[in-house]
Amino acid sequence: MGYIQEARENHVKKKVEEALRSKMKQKAMKECKDYASKYAECSTGRTISVVWQCRQEAKELNNCLHQFTNDDVLEQMKNDYMLQQEQKGSTRSLNPSSI
Repeated sequence: MGYIQEARENHVKKKVEEALRSKMKQKAMKECKDYASKYAECSTGRTISVVWQCRQEAKELNNCLHQFTNDDVLEQMKNDYMLQQEQKGSTRSLNPSSI
């Protein structure tokens, strides 16, 4: 039974990590919307030439996105999530009426 319980915990952790990744990407797109707009404007009406015509805009967008979507940011978000969960747990243990 320990194996099944451990598998369930890992499944929840994976879902939490996926949700945190999604949140991280949303925040990155919000923070980098100016760069995304510049790239979109440059690429409008282009097909293959977008690769060399919009290289600078693509590089700026990628640099911006990388600031908000790297492993360090994800780890910080995981730590914040774990702290929130610990606080919720300690609050429940202090307040028996919430059970």
